[in-house]
Amino acid sequence: MLTEPKGGLAAAGAFSLPEREAVYRAIETRRDVRDEFLPAPLPEDLIGRLLAAAHSAPSVGFMQPWNFVLVRAEETRERVWHAFRRANDEAALMFEAEQQAKYRALKLEGIRKAPLSICVTCDRTRGGAVVLGRTHNPQMDVYSTVCAVQNLWLAARAEGVGVGWVSIFHEAEIKAILGIPDHIEIVAWLCLGYVDRLYQQPELAVKGWRQRLPLDELVFEDGWGRSKEKA
Repeated sequence: MLTEPKGGLAAAGAFSLPEREAVYRAIETRRDVRDEFLPAPLPEDLIGRLLAAAHSAPSVGFMQPWNFVLVRAEETRERVWHAFRRANDEAALMFEAEQQAKYRALKLEGIRKAPLSICVTCDRTRGGAVVLGRTHNPQMDVYSTVCAVQNLWLAARAEGVGVGWVSIFHEAEIKAILGIPDHIEIVAWLCLGYVDRLYQQPELAVKGWRQRLPLDELVFEDGWGRSKEKA
């Protein structure tokens, strides 16, 4: 439970208690939507707000490596769905019998059902060959793009819009469908739309695939594997 600061302490620019509660609520109730999309289109001003939220993300060297390809045409989404289905069938074969049955039971129809898809890409050449903050970790531009994805997702949650992240596809197929240049990397295919429900817990937890790990098992103090009690 959040509380007001005590002892006269106040962080610069801190939100009010209701504002902070709203931020944490968006974070804690964000869900990956797979099949619950409604066909109603999203208003253009709403889409604009979501894209502005994504574009407000931090980026290494302020290189802003992202682009957003909005896909609404049913024909295009159908071509992408077929590409996804081929990869999805390949993925199913990677699981053992019981897990494979669970995998095939998951409904992954968001590409077809959601009225809008957004392909989020990373231009790894933006900013030139040497980018402040990326000199020793070249993946920082991709990490920055993921921050844009999370920004969009949390803004969508606050707006009552469902988002599903599709990651099972062969990148070359999607690039060919959308005409994306070879040097551009696809980071996320997002399905967006209004939904009729949201899971109280992540779907994979609800369906017995995996539970959220205890946070205290994941936090170390002053070195790997050292718990607070042992530090």
